[in-house]
Amino acid sequence: MRRLLFLNGIKAFEAAARSGSFAAAGAELNVSAAAISRMVSLLEQRLGVVLFERKANRLALTAAGRTYQAGLTPIFDALASLTAQVMAPANRRVLTLGVGPTFAMKWLIPRLADFSKEEPDIEVRITTGGAAVPFGDDWSCGIRLGDGAWPGLVAEPLFAADLLPVCTPRLAASLKRPADLKGPSLLRVAHAAEDWPLWLKAAGITRITARGTVFEYYGQALQAAVDGLGVAMGIRPYIDDDLAAGRLVAPFALSVPKGERWYLVYRSFQTGHRDFTAFRRWIMRGAATQPDSSHARDGSRQKRRDLVNRFTHGVTNP
Repeated sequence: MRRLLFLNGIKAFEAAARSGSFAAAGAELNVSAAAISRMVSLLEQRLGVVLFERKANRLALTAAGRTYQAGLTPIFDALASLTAQVMAPANRRVLTLGVGPTFAMKWLIPRLADFSKEEPDIEVRITTGGAAVPFGDDWSCGIRLGDGAWPGLVAEPLFAADLLPVCTPRLAASLKRPADLKGPSLLRVAHAAEDWPLWLKAAGITRITARGTVFEYYGQALQAAVDGLGVAMGIRPYIDDDLAAGRLVAPFALSVPKGERWYLVYRSFQTGHRDFTAFRRWIMRGAATQPDSSHARDGSRQKRRDLVNRFTHGVTNP
């Protein structure tokens, strides 16, 4: 038997944790902020665990609260997607993709309009995915970073996951060699602590340790780099569009394999579904047309030279 404690309290906690306040959670669930607070308190009593630190004007998740919310949000996302799928008319064509938030924002969403032009009758639904999230029963497929070994799933390689530092052209102007990097300005991603040490080792740098701001996702670190906060460790294909547009540049040519790849993952029976087949064909074609690492490095290096030269000569708005 499943042990499900106080589902209303669990819903209240997840909404408050995700939105950051009892008031916002109440608005989402159509109850008062006081009701949300009571339900969360009752849940904490039943669990015997404190989930929030109540501070003036804000809530702060405890370590237990962060762990609980990280697991609950994907579950509720999957439940919502499954419910919508069941409620959908029988003739509606729906494709549900489980992808991580940064992959969705930095690669998939900017290209979905192209897929919709090819397959206008397929409704695409994006749900929380990533290697740390169990493959959802309602997913048509997922996109994951890893070694390709997921029991019960077919994994087809899409992209190499190469690492290279990226930053604004203004900041790149002061970086002539890797030794010019400074630990406090090296932006980090919490779940990818090995990225900077891996690249610095390959660059022959032993006296620099990344000590910059820590972010939960690559996408947050890359946005911070775009905003000039520091140097982020870029990973392909997340950075390709930013490099092409000049929002970011790669100050050094060295690109280091992360030791993992991006894969399209799915259950074998999906190959008999025409909607999945159409998406698989489309994304495989898109992966094949991504610039390879050497070409991307050459292009990024030239763009860096051009943009850095402009900043060096006093032009601040390329």
